[in-house]
Amino acid sequence: MEKELYERFEIIDAHGHIFPEKIAENATVNIGNFYDIPMHGCGMSEKLIESGKKIGVKQYLVCSTATSPHQIDAINRFITKECAAHPEFFGLGTTHADSYDIEGDIQHIIDSGLHGVKLHPDFQLFNADSKEAFQIYDAMQGRLPLMIHCGDNRYDYSAPQRIANIHRNFPKLKIQAAHLGGYQQWDDAVDLLKGLENVAFDFSSSLAFLAPEKAAGIIRTYGVENCFYGSDFPMWTHEEELERTFAMGFTEDELHKLLGRNFKEFYGIV
Repeated sequence: MEKELYERFEIIDAHGHIFPEKIAENATVNIGNFYDIPMHGCGMSEKLIESGKKIGVKQYLVCSTATSPHQIDAINRFITKECAAHPEFFGLGTTHADSYDIEGDIQHIIDSGLHGVKLHPDFQLFNADSKEAFQIYDAMQGRLPLMIHCGDNRYDYSAPQRIANIHRNFPKLKIQAAHLGGYQQWDDAVDLLKGLENVAFDFSSSLAFLAPEKAAGIIRTYGVENCFYGSDFPMWTHEEELERTFAMGFTEDELHKLLGRNFKEFYGIV
């Protein structure tokens, strides 16, 4: 990719994963096995930055997911530490529907200076709209945005209808619906999630599976102003995801929105 092509944009990666060095390799392999997709590198901070530098990424949303309640504190402390070490990081904390102290988790995330909560119901093994998960959203609404994995045609934990149900019950909760609202379930996602206030969509781990015109159509249905670029590193490299973004045929002004401006507006970044 020609350097001058991406230098015109302030690029923000709205979806990246990092893990502590001692577990990063195993965690990355496990993600690849879960999705049966070969990974690109290893999910460490330095590798994320190394990949992003190739297209001039200015900022990275970083997150990790607690697959059991006892992991929550360690993950949130790790993300906080990495954000302190890397000013370009924009960190999200995590919690779990089975947490012993959801309110305490949310307060700790706020006190740590993190900017939201990441949930992955398929990894965490709870329905996104369960009564237990609703306790999380009740504690978050009006305080922190939610970034949530959406969709997988093998599971039902995070199906688009569950995301719609979250919004129905918590309309003031800001939601970043990952993977265009429904990984491998994009038609359902569009039917159920288009036009919802306070819901935005990253298009990480979507463009590799959709024809450019199909992906562009989904984004236009949601509204270009409601979508943004994400790598889902280490699932994909920043270069290949940016090439797929450019292939959708958006105007330069639309690309400015998709590559950074929309993310900053959604999260209130000055």
